[in-house]
Amino acid sequence: MATIKTNAPATWATATHTVNTHVSLWDKFTAFADSQHERKAMWYFLALVVQGVFFLPLPAFLMYYYNAPIIVLLITLTCFFTSIIACMGGAGIRSVLLLSAVSVLIQVLMTIAVLI
Repeated sequence: MATIKTNAPATWATATHTVNTHVSLWDKFTAFADSQHERKAMWYFLALVVQGVFFLPLPAFLMYYYNAPIIVLLITLTCFFTSIIACMGGAGIRSVLLLSAVSVLIQVLMTIAVLI
């Protein structure tokens, strides 16, 4: 029969617990994204509608009225298809939300850069 070690120190009694009171923006985003896992289809359709309605016509407007370069069209289509394909391809909810937010941010910054 194997012997039992009876004089092992109790490490749980001497362990110190630290409380992490610093919550970063990334921690808040991941907590929100994880809570939205059941609504992944809604976020997919929201990204599809918002980007399709607001940002896909944007290059035509910018190129016609403000003589924007053709790269505006390439950036817009790349952002749109990247987020849509990620949603259709089964990416995680964190990726879906992050790609949608980054895509919208790129579109807004690009529009501001062309208009200025």
